[in-house]
Amino acid sequence: MKKGILGRKIGMTEKFTTDGKVIPVTVVEVEPNVIMQVKTVETDGYNAIQLAVVDKKEKNASKAAIGHAKKAGVSPKRFLKEIRVESTEGYALGSTIAADTFEVGEKVDVTGTSKGKGFQGVIRRHGQSRGPETHGSRYHRRPGSMGTMRPMRVLKGKKLAGHMGAETVTIQNLEIIEVCVEDNYILVSGNIPGPKNSLVLIRSAVKGGKVEPKEIIINKPETVVDAVEEVAEETTTEVAEETVTETENTTEEVVEETTEETLEVAETDETVEESTEA
Repeated sequence: MKKGILGRKIGMTEKFTTDGKVIPVTVVEVEPNVIMQVKTVETDGYNAIQLAVVDKKEKNASKAAIGHAKKAGVSPKRFLKEIRVESTEGYALGSTIAADTFEVGEKVDVTGTSKGKGFQGVIRRHGQSRGPETHGSRYHRRPGSMGTMRPMRVLKGKKLAGHMGAETVTIQNLEIIEVCVEDNYILVSGNIPGPKNSLVLIRSAVKGGKVEPKEIIINKPETVVDAVEEVAEETTTEVAEETVTETENTTEEVVEETTEETLEVAETDETVEESTEA
């Protein structure tokens, strides 16, 4: 089944498997995507859904965008993307799609806009070789010959200097390593195009398939709050033990004093009775 979701590239990290292997992963923040439009074969000639994410102020949106969003019962969105699906069953206008739409082990294709590098020469842009740098050579980083003389023009497709990057790039057959619905993120194996905080589209792989999920080591570091709670529990336990000890000691002292007073009173009564008899 074809499916997809919009997200933001946060950065890269690594995960370790139980058998000691390290997997470089890219963290993609995936907020719940709103379905802004559902297209069917009957109405549009094909099946597709339109996803939207990131709220947009109404003053910055056109009337058409505001009206389009009101049909779904949501506020205008900044990013919209249409995804072809095999069937629109299960997709309702205004509903949301979360990170759990994908499972661990699924193969996906990730599309993003590559980093822009500005105007670059042929060596960086196309990987061409430079000329000699010494011995009077005047050919260093130039593109070289423009081609044959006969057409009297530069042929189309000639590799020359120009704008590099800022292109739509798709990386295929990446694996889903981890899915977290609570924190709204997906970990994808390998690297994906685009700078940090750029918008990316995760879709089911065209070449498809699913592999056995890898067993990832999940580390739960002890936080300061946990340490404080443990110290507080230990302190409370110690205070309680001291209180019990003090209470027991106080009770024993009271019992001893009461016993002594009772004995003194008994002796006084005996002395009074003897005086009366005399």
